[in-house]
Amino acid sequence: MYCPKCGSENDDNAFRCTRCGNILQQTQGSPGGPPPSIPTYLAPAILVTLFCCLPFGIVAIVYAAQVSGRMAGGDYIGAAELSRKAKMWCWVSFGIGLAFIVLYVVFIVAVEVLGGFSQQM
Repeated sequence: MYCPKCGSENDDNAFRCTRCGNILQQTQGSPGGPPPSIPTYLAPAILVTLFCCLPFGIVAIVYAAQVSGRMAGGDYIGAAELSRKAKMWCWVSFGIGLAFIVLYVVFIVAVEVLGGFSQQM
């Protein structure tokens, strides 16, 4: 399949052009067939909001909550894009939460080591 915008060749099943990002197909499912399964990532978004990083977790929840509505409206490409964004923000929230925990542990260990060192002198 060739992109109508830039003319580059793409895979026949591609939904976006690999060169310019133009949308090549409007729906993912075949007409009359079952709709594609697109994950919402709502449960992971809620978990990372509670346990990792509240601000970025809320962003993930907002994107995840919109996926089902887009699918119900037949906008499968929009639903897939929102699903991708929800997944990305889940990982961002998880990464920041994990980094915070690691830094906290390093800080506690450093305080214990330096505190023990100053008591020995």
